[in-house]
Amino acid sequence: MNARFREETFRLHTEYIPLCDLLKICDIAETGGVAGLLIVDGEIMVDGEVELRKRAKIRSGQVVSGDGFEIHVITAP
Repeated sequence: MNARFREETFRLHTEYIPLCDLLKICDIAETGGVAGLLIVDGEIMVDGEVELRKRAKIRSGQVVSGDGFEIHVITAP
């Protein structure tokens, strides 16, 4: 496991968030372009499966992960 592993929870205030936006908001990628490259290079998984769609709709209950991070998406109270 990566020594700098980061696990966090993202509180969703809408029905879904596009994957590329989630990666930017959670500081996994500095820009949308970098987020897109991570996705198309197959470096991002959603619920344990490689996700290649930049605008994949990430909903509450899903887990987004990659090298050194894991984001748990939940509904905001």
